[in-house]
Amino acid sequence: MKIENIQVLRGPNIWSVSRKKLIQMRLDLQEMEHQPTNKIPGFYERLKALIPSLYEHRCSPGVEGGFFQRVQAGTWMGHVVEHIALEIQTLAGMDTGFGRTRETKSPGVYNVVFNYLEEKVGIFAAESAVRISDALIKGESYDLEKDIQQMREIREATRLGPSTGSIVEEAIARDIPWIRLNKQSLVQLGYGKNQVRFRATMTERTSSIAVDIASNKEETKRMLQEQAIPVAKGTTISSTDEVNRAIREVGYPLVFKPLDGNHGRGITTNIRTPEDAVAAYEHAAKVSRRVIVERFVQGYDFRVLVIDHKMVAAALRDPAHVKGDGHSTIQQLIDIENMDPRRGYGHENVLTLITVDRDTLDLLDKKGYTLDTITAKGEKVFLKSTANLSTGGTSVDVTDHVHPQNVFICERISKIIGLDICGIDIMAQNLSEPLIDTGGVILEVNAAPGFRMHIAPSEGLPRNVAGNVIDMLYPYDKSARIPIIAVTGTNGKTTTTRLIAHIVKNNGYRVGYTTSDGIYVQNTMMMKGDTTGPVSTEFILKDPTVDFAVLETARGGILRSGLGFGWCDIGVITNIQEDHLGLSDIHTLDDLARVKAVIVNSVKKNGWAVLNADNEYCVRIGKKADCHVTYFSRNENNHVIKSHCKKGGIACVLENGFITIVKGDWKIRVQRAALIPLTFGGTVPFMIENVLAATLATYLWGFRTEDIKTALETFIPSAAQTPGRMNIFNFREFKFMIDFAHNPDGFNGIKEFLSHVDSDYKIGLIAGTGDRRDEDIREIGRLSASMFDHILIRQENHTRGRTKENIISLLLDGIKEVDANKPYEIIAGTNTEAIAYTISKARPGAFITSLSDAVDGAVEIVQNFLEKDMK
Repeated sequence: MKIENIQVLRGPNIWSVSRKKLIQMRLDLQEMEHQPTNKIPGFYERLKALIPSLYEHRCSPGVEGGFFQRVQAGTWMGHVVEHIALEIQTLAGMDTGFGRTRETKSPGVYNVVFNYLEEKVGIFAAESAVRISDALIKGESYDLEKDIQQMREIREATRLGPSTGSIVEEAIARDIPWIRLNKQSLVQLGYGKNQVRFRATMTERTSSIAVDIASNKEETKRMLQEQAIPVAKGTTISSTDEVNRAIREVGYPLVFKPLDGNHGRGITTNIRTPEDAVAAYEHAAKVSRRVIVERFVQGYDFRVLVIDHKMVAAALRDPAHVKGDGHSTIQQLIDIENMDPRRGYGHENVLTLITVDRDTLDLLDKKGYTLDTITAKGEKVFLKSTANLSTGGTSVDVTDHVHPQNVFICERISKIIGLDICGIDIMAQNLSEPLIDTGGVILEVNAAPGFRMHIAPSEGLPRNVAGNVIDMLYPYDKSARIPIIAVTGTNGKTTTTRLIAHIVKNNGYRVGYTTSDGIYVQNTMMMKGDTTGPVSTEFILKDPTVDFAVLETARGGILRSGLGFGWCDIGVITNIQEDHLGLSDIHTLDDLARVKAVIVNSVKKNGWAVLNADNEYCVRIGKKADCHVTYFSRNENNHVIKSHCKKGGIACVLENGFITIVKGDWKIRVQRAALIPLTFGGTVPFMIENVLAATLATYLWGFRTEDIKTALETFIPSAAQTPGRMNIFNFREFKFMIDFAHNPDGFNGIKEFLSHVDSDYKIGLIAGTGDRRDEDIREIGRLSASMFDHILIRQENHTRGRTKENIISLLLDGIKEVDANKPYEIIAGTNTEAIAYTISKARPGAFITSLSDAVDGAVEIVQNFLEKDMK
């Protein structure tokens, strides 16, 4: 078997709108296409022995063992790969369950689709599943545990930490979108101007001064002491020469900890001799130049969490430890403890595996123990000096037992230090009595405290502290989203996107929009190029100045990685015509409609799908839509429109020459089509369709018809507002038009426009597009022969898998089918040279039309010639 390609889908896609995280692997079974599983001797037995947990996969029979039934009866290897990829992720601690395997039009080639939790793990699982299947086919042994451990390690290296992850999960539960901004823990919640950012458990509201104070333990202690908060007696030193002074000032027992440390690094507790004190200082000095020496307070280690200056959780923390049984060594006890199913690698489970390190050996050495020591039954042996869960510690929720006075102290501390989220470490006999009565002290105040001990305590009630964070960042009346209108279709989507954006801008919004020529915010191009995919979408949604997004969404981005947003308010499909067929397993208009339908399927339930009633594929999509549906048409008597409005629906039609909103029996005229510049006096039908779609979408959003009318009247087709879309340049003796038309439907639209152009000599500068079917290229030739008096063929350099000669030959075949004597020339050279030559062929009254999907630079070149002509 051979993996041809692996794609990572990160948003709504052709396989699923709700399951946004999918791996799509294109797998060529090669000779295995002729060998289903029941034809491979011993395959079932070997698979069952290697991965017995696959028994839980129900597959199509719908019962446990269903997948194994399919393997016994005979199924294809792509199906097996899908199930193995899912199961090995589950065995590595990432429970997944959605999968699909579908044959493509290429014999023996399948799309194997399955979901993932961590992207890099998903890719690894795809490759591993193929390796495992190959080994099973050949009857070779396979080290499955090695792959599973590697997936765990990849997960721990790439996943969000438990605290960050809990906030993201809570946001998802509240339908708040999120974007990961780097490979660590920097996350954006919400879109555009309504976004907020956080990293781990620090938010954009977190004061940098407060973080500095909390990071300086000495400064923290001083500030708390000044405000009558009980703290441990201590001092700060910066050399071994000062150790004895610290001992005299503070007195035994001592604790040494780095001034700028975190997560328990460099801490040594219960120091009782000068020798141990020096060793403890040197250990702490590896983390921070300055070291805090404090009186070691006897008691229990508590962590209190305060969010938005309100106490939300408290936990009793216990360092990693084992209890003797009278016959096992300490190492054996550790191994037994690590067998607890609640313990896992990294953060995969409630508890973390206990590892042996210097801290462990030092603690044992102080008691005269080694890892081979057998301890008395019931003896508690601590293995870490701090109670961090990441080092194997445990936690018990005590939130409901905290005394009101201690609650008051902790909330006051959060305001003294100035942290919106803070973790307060307390050493005390308990928290159910006031600290003043029990002699308890505040040890530290932590910025970015971990949430794991609270959201998944070893004992007690889990606390949804992430919910408190979301409550703080997004109070009840604050939205996390901005309006999104998504536009797709075969032709007209760029112009429709630009027109919608223009209407939105004219209604006072700061709009960000993506098109096939660039990304724009308001009136400024931010990035040039074909920007119609999810990366460009994310660019807009990350921009904190944008309060309305209009997104052109092409099929390529949907197929490559899905949509760049979870759902939109309005989805527009301009039309579905033959274009790009034969690429990426899209061979028919039904296939293409399935791709375009992703936009409509991603419209929120109370949002709107704006569809072309004159296009049968759009109508089919509308019948299956799970949102409000509305239609537009150039024919007011279109039967779909009539039926839709009879039921009380909304539509937009061309009625007696007017762009008209229809609501049931009511009609609201917006403007005469001939007075809207984009329609070129009402002579360009496809431009009228673009106006209908944009008018309907913006009306449904809530803009007034009089404001839409004003915006329609001020949207002038030009190189500035519609670059590459019917840009007409008026030379002294002839005219030159540039248009993006590059498929038969686009050529037909230009042909209809040219029929209204008063010129006795029409010149066409055309080029074929390599990633089209032969028949599509020939059809462009046929249409060119019927449109132009003289044809100039210039093939662009990016031939997309074909040769220039092949494309030109197909164009000529089409031209000659219509008119064997049609004058034509094949020209070479740069774009500038080709345009210069075309202009040289013009005569008074000529109308030149340049049609190509590669219009970059053409507009500027023609403008330069126009400037010279006007001098």
